[in-house]
Amino acid sequence: MGAFFRAAGQGDGSKGIVVTAEVVNGDTFPMRYLPYVTIVEEKKFRSDFERRKWQRLKRNVKKVYPYAKLAGSLLNKYQVQLDSVETQRQRKKYFKLIEKELKAEFDDDIRKMTTTQGRILVKLIDRETGNSSYEIVQEFRGNVTAFFWQGLSKMFNQDLKSRYDPHGEDAEIENIIYLIEAGAI
Repeated sequence: MGAFFRAAGQGDGSKGIVVTAEVVNGDTFPMRYLPYVTIVEEKKFRSDFERRKWQRLKRNVKKVYPYAKLAGSLLNKYQVQLDSVETQRQRKKYFKLIEKELKAEFDDDIRKMTTTQGRILVKLIDRETGNSSYEIVQEFRGNVTAFFWQGLSKMFNQDLKSRYDPHGEDAEIENIIYLIEAGAI
């Protein structure tokens, strides 16, 4: 059972602090909740190659993770707005507006990414939205355009249909994201 008590030091009692207290077996204990703390063990590497590989992955994830988070929030925003659009013609017009807005803001940054960063971005977009990049393109631009971009991405050893697997092949990426969100890196 929790209760609030006013505690005062010596004197007239006009100054004091309010604390949460809990009564256990007739004794009153002040309660103070501490902030959440994440303790992370230092990663051990078997070789210098493994350490460099981890550092490279960490650098790539740190670079593309903000774009994936932004993609997730923008997709939610656009989906809400799309639900209010009534006709197919208005939807197409709205899609063109979205595409123009996104190209103006992110085209240069996305083009400067490496293929590895692009592969990670595709997986992180799936993580943030629950939809593969192929499904997003298919929803916004149609089947033919999605098929075209999938074929083009295959030419560069990419796959827009790739899914994020936090417990399998993408476990290291998930660990890095956990560290980023905890503020450890």
